[in-house]
Amino acid sequence: MQVNGEPYRAIWLDHEGAKIHVINQTVLPFRFELQTLDTLSDVTLAIRDMVVRGAPLIGAAAACGLYLAADTNPEDDHLQQARRELLGARPTAVNLRWALDQMLPRLLEVPPPSRAGVARSIAQQICDDDVATNSAIGDHGLVVIAEKARHKNGEPLNILTHCNAGWLATVDWGTALSPIFKAHDAGIAVHVWVDETRPRNQGASLTAWELAAHGIPHTVIADNAGGHLMQHGQVDLCIVGSDRTTRTGDVCNKIGTYLKALAAHDNDVPFYAALPSSTIDWTVHNGVKEIPIEERPAEELTHISGVDTDNRVTRIRLTPEASPAANPAFDVTPRHLVSGIITERGIALASEPALLDLFPEQQAERVLPGSISTP
Repeated sequence: MQVNGEPYRAIWLDHEGAKIHVINQTVLPFRFELQTLDTLSDVTLAIRDMVVRGAPLIGAAAACGLYLAADTNPEDDHLQQARRELLGARPTAVNLRWALDQMLPRLLEVPPPSRAGVARSIAQQICDDDVATNSAIGDHGLVVIAEKARHKNGEPLNILTHCNAGWLATVDWGTALSPIFKAHDAGIAVHVWVDETRPRNQGASLTAWELAAHGIPHTVIADNAGGHLMQHGQVDLCIVGSDRTTRTGDVCNKIGTYLKALAAHDNDVPFYAALPSSTIDWTVHNGVKEIPIEERPAEELTHISGVDTDNRVTRIRLTPEASPAANPAFDVTPRHLVSGIITERGIALASEPALLDLFPEQQAERVLPGSISTP
């Protein structure tokens, strides 16, 4: 994607040394700032503190973190410890575990002196594959948008999204926003309702920033406004991302997604989740019961950052000092509220048979009844 006319990915490996470069998402939209990660601990903190965030990007960052660990110390014990450290950074997004499971067994198969080079190669491939995957998601989602737009007689298609599932949440292109970028580039008139996405405001700060940079018409709304807009026919389609999707089609995404799905269902508005197959946890059947929900710090809810009249970034308290706050970061939208799941291989109904039709290699994956999968 372009930033001030320059092409960027959200993460990339240094061309010369054992370093990783990322866009610091904690200072957007007020500043565009690059950050260099030199160590495993740097990557772990970047994931935990949401310098990088979004399920696909977390997976790519974890792969890069394991590469830095192998470059420092390629012995078995150190790599196993690195895996545990990275897994503990964010518990909900399954891409993190997926990326590490792609890498570690392959690293342990080669002699320690060769591991750093192999790790770098795998991490680079995971990043490149993510770009291709998200571009394919955009192609399949574009079909949905184009079909809906045919009935608008040239009027803009109003799409509602939640949180940030654009290129900043991935290595490039994005998931839920990828079809929107491609529709706009194809000349289809679209307008995006951008949920602010309290408490971290990824919609208001990141999605709005991306859409503005790409020249896509959009309007930021309060999280509670979506249902009202749907009641009045002002939303034609909802597309969200996912941090973990079950093999049966339940979608775990940023807190507030479930409420939008309920409103969409009540108003006959199609509700799609766009996600790479690496976000599908084939070991989980019931998302509400089995997916661990990350509890973020209360301060994210009780405080907010913005710019004052002098254009200085300021952080202020919103709540009484004595009032406690709870901050669950995700919720689960049951499969019956999801119109379809857009993947790199096509679009499936939110059901186990439909997903297995797209990914038949997962047929053999089984978990014991009542078991709970944790990353």
